[in-house]
Amino acid sequence: MMIQLTTTSDDRNELLRIADHLISNRLAACCQIEGPITSIYLWEGQVESSEEFRCVIKSTKERYAAIESAILSLHHYECPQIVGCELPMSEANYVRWASCQ
Repeated sequence: MMIQLTTTSDDRNELLRIADHLISNRLAACCQIEGPITSIYLWEGQVESSEEFRCVIKSTKERYAAIESAILSLHHYECPQIVGCELPMSEANYVRWASCQ
């Protein structure tokens, strides 16, 4: 089953390092870094706003735990965003490519 995960950071270079780690270790088939984006969120009871970058990660469900662990170990945020979803409708050749890392 294909998954798509998202994480964000205020440091584009940090996301580049995370993406490189995920790809080099065959945990993800593809990572796309977008931004800057504006994030508005609650942190410690206060409304915050910051410029961030977004990394979209494509992989398989079996690799989720390893991806989560890698992001947590490489990310400087106290509580980094790591959210994702299964992709029940994915083109067959793309799924084969993403699964045969």
